[in-house]
Amino acid sequence: MTFLRSLSGISLGTVALLSLVGVAHAADKKGETPSYYGPQPTTEAIDLTMYARIREEGLKHSHVMQFGAALNEGIGPRLTGSPNMAKANAWTRDTLTKIGLENAHLEDWGEFGMGWQQINTWVRMVSPDPEPLWAQASPWSPATRGAVSGEVVYVNVQDEKELEKFKGKLSGKIVLLGAMRSTPDITEPLFKRYSDAELKEMETYEAAGGRYAPGSPELMKALADRARLTALRKAALKMMSDEGVLAILTPSRDSNSGGGTGIIFDDNGADLARDAQKKENAVTIPNAVMMIEHYNRLARMCEAHVPVTVELNIETRFTGDHEHGFDTVAEIPGSDPRLKNEVVMVGGHLDSWISGTGATDNGAGSIVAMEAVRILKALDIKPKRTIRIALWSGEEEGLFGSQGYVTQHFGKFAEPEKKEPDSVPSFLRQKGKLTPTKEWETLDAYYNLDNGTGKVRGVYTQGNWAIAPIFKQWIAPLADLGVTTISYRDTGGTDHLSYDAVGLPGFQFIQDPMDYETRTHHSDMDTYDRLHPLDLEQAAVVEAIFLYNTSEREAMMPRKPFPHPELEQKMRAPIEGIYPNAVATDAK
Repeated sequence: MTFLRSLSGISLGTVALLSLVGVAHAADKKGETPSYYGPQPTTEAIDLTMYARIREEGLKHSHVMQFGAALNEGIGPRLTGSPNMAKANAWTRDTLTKIGLENAHLEDWGEFGMGWQQINTWVRMVSPDPEPLWAQASPWSPATRGAVSGEVVYVNVQDEKELEKFKGKLSGKIVLLGAMRSTPDITEPLFKRYSDAELKEMETYEAAGGRYAPGSPELMKALADRARLTALRKAALKMMSDEGVLAILTPSRDSNSGGGTGIIFDDNGADLARDAQKKENAVTIPNAVMMIEHYNRLARMCEAHVPVTVELNIETRFTGDHEHGFDTVAEIPGSDPRLKNEVVMVGGHLDSWISGTGATDNGAGSIVAMEAVRILKALDIKPKRTIRIALWSGEEEGLFGSQGYVTQHFGKFAEPEKKEPDSVPSFLRQKGKLTPTKEWETLDAYYNLDNGTGKVRGVYTQGNWAIAPIFKQWIAPLADLGVTTISYRDTGGTDHLSYDAVGLPGFQFIQDPMDYETRTHHSDMDTYDRLHPLDLEQAAVVEAIFLYNTSEREAMMPRKPFPHPELEQKMRAPIEGIYPNAVATDAK
C-alpha cells in the first residue's frame, strides 16, 4: 500500500457528479442502455454447491503459504525496477502458467527509473563508546566508498534560514537529518481484529468525504507541510552535497502506534528527494534510515556537545538508469460465446519496499489472488466471462503499474489546459476529459486486496450504491467465515483507485488490521513470519467466490456515473498558495 495512502483517495476516486449524460458510447449497437447502467435483478442466483466446492479446495488443499514462501523467502524484497522485481515478475508468470492459466505474460507500463538494490548496510558508533546501530539503506541511495567514518552533526532545521549556521561546517561529516522522533509508551495492543461494533460502524455513511476531504483544514495543512518539507530538504541536500558530506542518516518514521518500537520503516528514505528513482532527481549522498531509539541517542549526544564518531558502510548497486516497470497478467478464458469477451479481474501489487521482504505489503494480496485463481482452475471451472489476474509493480511509488494498465486498456485522460508542476502530487493533478477504449465497455469488475494478512471481513463499495444489495446477498452464506460487512465508504491508497478513477467498478476488501499499521507496513518486520495462514486461506476463498459470482451473472456489475474529472477539478479547493501555479484560476 502506498506511503500516501491516507491522502491518495481524495481526487483519484470517481465523484458521482452527473447522471448518465455522455455515456451513449457505452451502449450496444441497438442503442440500448448497457447492462451496467441498467436495472439489476433483485435476487442473485447463488450456487451454494459451488460455494461448498470452493471452500473445500481453498480451506483443505491450499497452496497460499507455498506461494508465500517462494515469493517472500525465495525472492525477497521487490523494489520496482530492481533485479528482485524482475525475478518476481518471471516467477509469477511461470507459476500462473503451471497452475493452468492461459496467456500468462508481462506487460510493460513504461519507464520507471533507476534499477537499484541494497547489498549490505551497517552502522556503528565508534566514540565515545562502541555500539552497533540499526539502519538500512534508503531506497536509491548511492554506496559509500567502502567503510567511512566521521564526526556526527545533528541538523534539525525548520526553514532554509536555519541552514545558514551549518555552512562551512559539514565537510567530511555524517549528518543526522531531521528532528528526533517521539517514543511514547505503547498503551494499546499492537495487534487487533475488528470488533462487531467497529464493523457495524463501517456500514454507516461517512459524511463530507472523511478527514482529508477536498478543502478541509487537515488536507490543506498536510499539503502545506509536504510542500514546505520538500523545499527544505531540497535546499539541505544541495548544501550538503556542495560541502562534501560523507553520509546522511534519517530517523525511521513513526508507526501508527505512536513512536519508535525498534522497527525500521524505510518508506521515508526515498522522500529525501521527490521521485528519487529518477536519474535527474537522484540523491548523490549515501543515506540510510535508522531506528528511532538509536537515532535519538546520537542526536541527544550532539545537543549535549558530546563529540560522536560513527563508522558506516552503505553497499548498494544500480542496475540501470531507465528501467521499465512490468505487470504480470494471466487469465482463465470465458466459455460463454455471449459473455467471454467481458472480463472480471483480481489483483494486488507485487512490488514492495526493501527493509523487509514485503510479505504483508503486498505479498499477501498477490498470493491470495494467485490462490483464488488456482482454486478455480483446480475445480476445472469454466467461467462464462474471462477471469484475469494482474499483479502490479510501481504501486508504492504512485500506483504506476495499475494506472499504466488502465491507461493502455481502458481509457486515457486528456492533458489539462494548464500543466501543473511536478511538485503537485499525482493524485491532486488536474485531468482533462476521459476517452474510454472499447475494452472499457467489457470490464465487469476489479477486486483488490492490500491491507495486510488479515482475513476478509467485507468489502468497500467505493460509493457504488447499486452494488451493495448484490454483495450483501453474496456474503450472506459466508457469515460463518466472518464476512459480514458492506461499507459504502471510499478507501484509498491502492490499485482499485486506478479503475475507480475511470468509472470502472474497482473494489478493496475490508480486512482485519492485525499488526499491519503498527508493525509490518513498510518495515523490516514485514516478513513471512507475519503471515497468518488461516486468514489468507479464508481470503482466497472469498476472492474466488466473488470472481465466480461475477463471471456467472447475466448482467454486468452496476457502475457509478461516467466520470467527468474536468468538472470535478473545477469544484476542488484551490491550492495555489501551497503549490505555485498548481491551479489555473479565472481571476484577472
